[in-house]
Amino acid sequence: MNFPTSALAAVLASFFCLSAPVVAVNASSPESIASLDAIEEVVVTAEFRNVAVNQVPGSVSLLVPEDRADVANHLEEVLGGAVNVNLASGASRARFVQMRGIGERGQFAEPLNSSVALLIDGVDFSGLGTAATLFDVSQVEVLRGPQGTLYGANALAGLINVVTPASAAQWQRMMRFDAGNYGALGFGGVISGPLSSDVGLRLSAQQYSDDGFIENQYLRRDDTDNHDETTLRLKLDGRNDVVDWQLSAGVIDIANGYDAFSLDNDRQTRSDQPGVDEQSSQFLSARAETKQLQQGTLVAALGFVSSDVVYGYDEDWTYDGFHPYGYSSTDYYDRDVETTTADLRWVSKPADANAMDWVLGLYLLDREVDLQRTYTWLDSDFVSTFSVQRQALYGEFGVPLNGFWKLSIGARLEQHEADYADNAGVSFTPSDDLFGGRIRLERSYQSGALAYASFTQGYKSGGFNTSGTLDADLRLFDPETLWNFEVGYKATVFNDAGQLRVALFHMARSDVQIATSIVRVRDDGSSEFIEFTGNAASGANQGVEVELDLALSERASMSAGLGLLETQYEDFIDASGNDLDGREQAHAPSYQAHIGIDYEFSQAWFASIAVEAKDGFYFSDSHSAQADSYALVNGALGYRQGRFSARVWGRNLTDAEYHVRGFYFGNDPRADYVDTAWTQLGGPRQIGVSIRLDW
Repeated sequence: MNFPTSALAAVLASFFCLSAPVVAVNASSPESIASLDAIEEVVVTAEFRNVAVNQVPGSVSLLVPEDRADVANHLEEVLGGAVNVNLASGASRARFVQMRGIGERGQFAEPLNSSVALLIDGVDFSGLGTAATLFDVSQVEVLRGPQGTLYGANALAGLINVVTPASAAQWQRMMRFDAGNYGALGFGGVISGPLSSDVGLRLSAQQYSDDGFIENQYLRRDDTDNHDETTLRLKLDGRNDVVDWQLSAGVIDIANGYDAFSLDNDRQTRSDQPGVDEQSSQFLSARAETKQLQQGTLVAALGFVSSDVVYGYDEDWTYDGFHPYGYSSTDYYDRDVETTTADLRWVSKPADANAMDWVLGLYLLDREVDLQRTYTWLDSDFVSTFSVQRQALYGEFGVPLNGFWKLSIGARLEQHEADYADNAGVSFTPSDDLFGGRIRLERSYQSGALAYASFTQGYKSGGFNTSGTLDADLRLFDPETLWNFEVGYKATVFNDAGQLRVALFHMARSDVQIATSIVRVRDDGSSEFIEFTGNAASGANQGVEVELDLALSERASMSAGLGLLETQYEDFIDASGNDLDGREQAHAPSYQAHIGIDYEFSQAWFASIAVEAKDGFYFSDSHSAQADSYALVNGALGYRQGRFSARVWGRNLTDAEYHVRGFYFGNDPRADYVDTAWTQLGGPRQIGVSIRLDW
């Protein structure tokens, strides 16, 4: 699906002439729908201030896991409610996210920088999305477009900010039980309240497991692609006359299997050595905010996460003796990742519309990664180490021009240093000085509507490819730069019952970092698949994003969104010599859409239904295999009485068949290893029940 660039310009010209009455509203969950007047204001925290979602001058989606028609246990299960956001699974859980067609996809390499940043309570989990479980999560903030001024090299395409609740003012307890087909079983609990007049506590824990939806015919098992996930979080927050502070700690233990690919492209596998997708993370964050400075607030934030990440799979997808011309091979990547961040910033206090506001900050990051790859075809384990240090100065100033106009100017200077070495004798010590910034013009209206135009430079540092058998000259890739021009409009509609958000954008990319792959034939005729990152000369991404939250009546609400996206590469020849000039970028569907309706039959009974649709897209820039377009239907029927609630839910109710990841190479000895498209299927129909008790 294509749309002309001229259409964008025609719409842009009218944006700053628009006006409509506005209040900050949110599409209410079934639990909160009582009347149109009960619609609650929701705020976004990722821009270092609490700002109503309709007053953020940028493209933002705010997702509340509890508001979904089905029960969401992981980040990947809610992002269908955010337009122009895609996921590349290729494992038990998606590690990486793509926004507006930009983002990593591979599970084999560990990029130094993800194009989409992932923060969980202020801790940097970028590239480690397997840990993004959603039990006791209040909201997920999705900020599209470069966030380089405030977040730097990890946020070239956008940011996902996962926020958990603070401690409760009075003691509260909650228990939740989940069960469903495919052996799904979950149990979690929360306790929260004041330890004293100045200190509060929140403790949450959940264990979730299921068998997965793969049947291993050879082992006669149905649990080789299972989920086994444990989440434990502790939060302490306090306040006094001088400072507000918060301390968070937790353990996220993921012990999932991985057995997803079949020689027949179905859900029947033959692996004799099923793989794993494991991540054990321990994290700690601390935040302190002063109160007594007259000119602003001083905020200090520290974050630390240590993760042991193991990804391994059965390379031949079969068993020893499957075919006379077959082979047997496994490939395992074991990474120890430690990331430490420190952020010291001075933020202006809230003021009236005629006062200047600002953010000034200093940011430090240190990341250490140790990799051990155990691969059948290596004489010994491949070992590599690399470290990354980043230092950044950043600032943004907002200057009122009059009662309705505001000009904001921001910049970030970041120094990136890295050190890489492996036991194959390859070493690199690259360094980059990177610059990003933003100029933004806002137009507010007496009604509360907001129009904006922004020009932003984002960046991402270069890095290494850590695949053990990759040629030395393909190991290093250069930094990428992105220019994003965006206009948007936000207002309430339908007599203040609805909240509308519209954004149009055009991105110009230079030295585009691309995940590509090569296939090499071994001496025995089998193929080795190697995925790595390289650079294309340039690329262009442009599109439209429209979201609407609407109270239909005193009992019903609706949430809808539409994203249109057009992408292409310019002057790109891949590692195999294929000219991909003008081709669409991978994992960039031309359209994404969703619509959901919540309805209350009575004070006790409620129902939800939602549809998520996505256009087809290329799986990779290395081949032409594509996913087909699809639509998923989710729904729920619930009951609540007092402190008790229960819901029966369904995901993919029509049992649609769709594909989330694909490769193209020879791996079937029955067909003499002829290159073939291989795909990984998404989840089938899933039915379950969730029971919750609060007291």
